Amino acid sequence: MTVADPRMAQSAASGSSFYWGMRVLPRDKRDAMYAIYGFCRVVDDIADNVELPDADRQIELQSWRSAIASLFGGDPGGKAGFLEPYVRRFGLRQADFLSLIEGMEMDASGAMMAPDLQTLDHYCDCVASAVGRLSIGVFGMDRDPGFRLAHHLGRALQLTNILRDLDEDAALGRLYLPREFLEGASIPLDLPAQAIAHPAIDPVCRGLAELADRHYHDADAIFRSRPRGDLRPARLMGAVYSAMLVRMKKRGWSAPRERARIAKPVLMWLALRHGASA
Repeated sequence: MTVADPRMAQSAASGSSFYWGMRVLPRDKRDAMYAIYGFCRVVDDIADNVELPDADRQIELQSWRSAIASLFGGDPGGKAGFLEPYVRRFGLRQADFLSLIEGMEMDASGAMMAPDLQTLDHYCDCVASAVGRLSIGVFGMDRDPGFRLAHHLGRALQLTNILRDLDEDAALGRLYLPREFLEGASIPLDLPAQAIAHPAIDPVCRGLAELADRHYHDADAIFRSRPRGDLRPARLMGAVYSAMLVRMKKRGWSAPRERARIAKPVLMWLALRHGASA
């Protein structure tokens, strides 16, 4: 994917909850969000490329660190240059781009094998809440409520992703479920595929779902306070993912599992509902 072209990022996102969330925005903000999404996609694809040795993935991610440093150093001619107009217009922060790369480095290094709760929370901050912090500038939110929303909604969305993608992540040799929960259920930590097939995996996942629910609750409180900004995309993402979590809780996480999905008509209905309200 050529991330320099927001239209390519739009095509890659088509059909996802991200796509429906972003299309409610005006064109300039929509293009900014597609550029951010394009950056997220390219570094995520590097981290997930299991055909590359770990060292090579780290080198590629480091090259993006250098590209971001060059961009913020005043050189928009590098491979991160497609972000420059949006960095300038919406005040996007270098630290948040670097946090996202750090999260991808955690994936590429094999660090996400039954992490402890503190490490898992830091990972969620890097790969999800940092994206939220980038987004609030585009949405026109003030920093204090915006950063709090990014903190809680980002973690809620990422924990939901983890619960949805157990099998896909295990195939990549990753196990994001927290070490404390797994040890409490006497589930071995070293083999992801065996861990998620363990008979006690359902209560472990329900414990993580409770943590996600608390973050959704705190995010909802911020929404209800009606902070300044166009919150329609964030509301839609929260609605889609919380509905997905409800569906997973009803179904449970015992093997065999089916990957939870939100049907396109439901996505469209949620987009209409949340696109019509600020």
